[in-house]
Amino acid sequence: LGSLSNTRRIVMLGKTGSGKSSLANTIFGEELFTIGHNSDSETSECKAKTKSVNGRSITLIDTPGFFDTKRSEEELKLEILKCITECAPGPHAFLIVLKVERFTEHEQAVITTINQHFSEEVLRYATVVFTHVLDNKYWKNNQSNQFQVKELLNTIEKTIEVNKGSCCTNEMLQTVEDVIQLEVEAIRPSSGNMSEEEIREQTKGSVSEKLLIKLAGTATGIVLGALFGVGVSVGTVLIITKGLLRLIAAIVSIMSIKYVYSNLYDLGHFQNSQLFLTIYNLYNIKTF
Repeated sequence: LGSLSNTRRIVMLGKTGSGKSSLANTIFGEELFTIGHNSDSETSECKAKTKSVNGRSITLIDTPGFFDTKRSEEELKLEILKCITECAPGPHAFLIVLKVERFTEHEQAVITTINQHFSEEVLRYATVVFTHVLDNKYWKNNQSNQFQVKELLNTIEKTIEVNKGSCCTNEMLQTVEDVIQLEVEAIRPSSGNMSEEEIREQTKGSVSEKLLIKLAGTATGIVLGALFGVGVSVGTVLIITKGLLRLIAAIVSIMSIKYVYSNLYDLGHFQNSQLFLTIYNLYNIKTF
């Protein structure tokens, strides 16, 4: 996958107003993601930006409040599918962003939803960050915050090392990557002077739209569960995704497909997991 394999893909999750976009801009050191200035503002669609930070290529995927209830099912499903195509063949880390000074029943609902949708495998890649500042100018100019960003990225790197350098993948995510690769092969002959990155960007939009059509009628919760590795959801979405893969493969006559199997684990020991320790450590050093 070339440079793709050297890039850290990080998915940012959290409720509207939790500070995901501000955190993303602080990590990058510039305002690449739009920030709202009131509690009702939100990232309206899934967006991904890539930049080199401390010598490491990082892709941050800012999600549009997957845990909010304001969106229609179809709108939310499209954004989940965009996230899936942006992070395929899988993210190296999930950042769960919570706003510490207003930890209400809504924030608790985020934790409950994560507990329902995250497989134990996915929890191994999750880090929780408490935020308390939405003023991006303050974040960017504060040296202490920049130091803590470095510490956060070091924490993510250590997590990746523990996971032996692998990304968090499952059969469905890997199949989506295969679909993207096949589409890239189909587009390349007529791509002119487009770079590999530009071809891939064009392809991802096409793939997410095709998946939306194929998954019409599939519950949004099932699609979200497939992203997070829940076995039943992965199996349901995978059947449809494989159908799309076979269709594209037939068009471009490429049939070499590899899959990675993801197991469903008992989430009973959630608060004894590394995720709980990460919450504790980040909170005590007042990371954000």
